[in-house]
Amino acid sequence: MRIGIIGTGNVGITIATKLVELGHQVKVGSRNSGNEKAVAFVAENGANASEGTFADAAAFGEVNFNCTKGGASLEALRMAQAKNLNNKVLIDVSNPLDSASGMPPSLLISNTNSLGEEIQKEFPAALVVKTLNTIWCGLMVNPRQLSESHTIFMCGNSDEAKSTTKKILKEFGWMDEEILDLGDITNARGTESYLPIWLRIYLTTKTGAFNIKIVQ
Repeated sequence: MRIGIIGTGNVGITIATKLVELGHQVKVGSRNSGNEKAVAFVAENGANASEGTFADAAAFGEVNFNCTKGGASLEALRMAQAKNLNNKVLIDVSNPLDSASGMPPSLLISNTNSLGEEIQKEFPAALVVKTLNTIWCGLMVNPRQLSESHTIFMCGNSDEAKSTTKKILKEFGWMDEEILDLGDITNARGTESYLPIWLRIYLTTKTGAFNIKIVQ
């Protein structure tokens, strides 16, 4: 599969590298082609890795990932261009974090709205699926590094898009019973609101290698 990665931070490069390992063709995108991290990714990952602008990556991808910082996500996706996102799955792993007042960050959007919803509103023809935003990037692509089963959340308006996303999650190593579909994209309000407690756990334990498990 051809997959576009919008964003070249740690999350984007971690996901892109795993997808290449799994045999996918991956183009990472940044504001300008020739981004240092993107060029390094291509050099390290061979023929199935490429780089370009946000628009290049989005046009290339049959499925796209938004891995940009939440405060910049809408601007980055505008640069990616709606025509390159329309009728494609857009897996959104971003969080609307505001670090302007220091650590831990607060949320730019919360309670009655979410970044996932704002992305879906601005790009109505994109098939937005919110997932992976509640965990450290190392666990996103390697959930089995924890000794016990744990839970990942997913939400979006398209069942077909969620089915495609679930297949990718399972390629990463997530098991069926660990993937909890919360419903439509409004449920991103809940998963994004989990970040304040996640950040406090991270700052206390000094590691991102943790997650929660839903026990019924």
